[in-house]
Amino acid sequence: MSFSCGIECVVVLGCLRWAWKRCTYIGSYDSATWPPATCDDFESVPRVCRLILAVYESDLNNPQFLPPGGYRPNPDWLIKRVTYEQTNGRAPPYIIYIDHEHREIVLAIRGLNLVKESDYKLLLDNRLGMQMFDGGFVHHGLLKSAIWLLNQESETLKRLWVENGSDYNMVFAGHSLGSGVAALLTVIVVNHRDRLGGIPRSKVRCYAVAPARCMSLNLAVKYADVINSVILQDDFLPRTATPLEDIFKSIFCLPCLLFLVCLRDTFIPEGRKLRDQRRLYAPGRMYHIVERKFCRCGRFPPEVRTAIPVDGRFEHIVLSCHATSDHGIIWIEKEAGKALELMKESGGSTATTAPKVQRFERKQTLEKEHKDALERAVSLKVPHAVNSMEDDEEEEASHKDDETQEPPPSQSGESSTKTKPASGRTNWDEVVETLFHRSESGDLRLRKEAATAATAADEAPPQSQ
Repeated sequence: MSFSCGIECVVVLGCLRWAWKRCTYIGSYDSATWPPATCDDFESVPRVCRLILAVYESDLNNPQFLPPGGYRPNPDWLIKRVTYEQTNGRAPPYIIYIDHEHREIVLAIRGLNLVKESDYKLLLDNRLGMQMFDGGFVHHGLLKSAIWLLNQESETLKRLWVENGSDYNMVFAGHSLGSGVAALLTVIVVNHRDRLGGIPRSKVRCYAVAPARCMSLNLAVKYADVINSVILQDDFLPRTATPLEDIFKSIFCLPCLLFLVCLRDTFIPEGRKLRDQRRLYAPGRMYHIVERKFCRCGRFPPEVRTAIPVDGRFEHIVLSCHATSDHGIIWIEKEAGKALELMKESGGSTATTAPKVQRFERKQTLEKEHKDALERAVSLKVPHAVNSMEDDEEEEASHKDDETQEPPPSQSGESSTKTKPASGRTNWDEVVETLFHRSESGDLRLRKEAATAATAADEAPPQSQ
């Protein structure tokens, strides 16, 4: 009798300890060990957020939802605006904007519209392990949307880049649903830069604001040099590892669902999560905006921390009343602007070296952080992770291919020149088909993974998302 009572006490104490740790876990713990971001790194984020907000406006000259300080983009530099009626549900609305002041060509994509059925169809077009891509797994619906968008706008982007001296940066940005489309669009462009006039990888950037989990861990780390994710404190979406359809099918009971997901994921070992190559993650380098502290009321002056995490990559859902409000692009733009102003103030009072030297040294630091993250992924035995040497070799080979080679022929033996129609316009569906084949179910699978695709699902652990 006394033994059973002792067991019950141990169980109760264990449950109480778990409940205390989960209820007191706050978003700032995810990045507690990360170094602070620099002003040069973060300078583009508030500006990109305002451009994403501009997608919601029908006329920038007469805005209806003006953020504090205004949008600030020049309406005369807006090249193109595409609405739901023009996308026919294949992609969220977006704009193409050329920023001559900062020498950037920006394609900004809006987030999920809760009243649009097409957005839900796009988000729910995925199953665990459904879509292989570039040695990993990605979200199937978001990949299809990215390919469609490139088919529509690649010629426009190429023309703008060439007309401006082939010197501007190419920036892809998106919020929520649009962040996943922008991230996968960036991955395709980086691997086929010749289709956009031979733009260097160093001039391609992506800003995924409040990102959806859209790619496997090896891809999230591999493309951390070109993709940047921006997360505000407790945002639930970058932390939600469960299939997204479960979230949005239960949107009216979201707190209960997040609690159950949190309970389940707590008991999944970290090693098992890392070995599951089908598990999707938020992409690239992470910028975490922190503004609240444990047992403290109100918002504090925001600070930004940055890193390329491998293990512990925003795995813990935060049980917070701000988990959904921190997802809003308006709040993210506001807090990012505050954080940037604080960086400028502190940097102006403590700077001791010339700006050019600072930028050069910071670039070397970013490259080292990326190589360290790649090596960390290899050491943790993340499926299909590549080390820094392999990544450099792939980059050199890709650069040589861009200069000297035509795209590889398709599996059916068609000429590689058929990847471009007679009009000269690039068909990105055919570009992707040259690297992938369709399985019996119609899914795209990487050719070099074809032999192991069948065993990958068998070797992977049961659904851990």
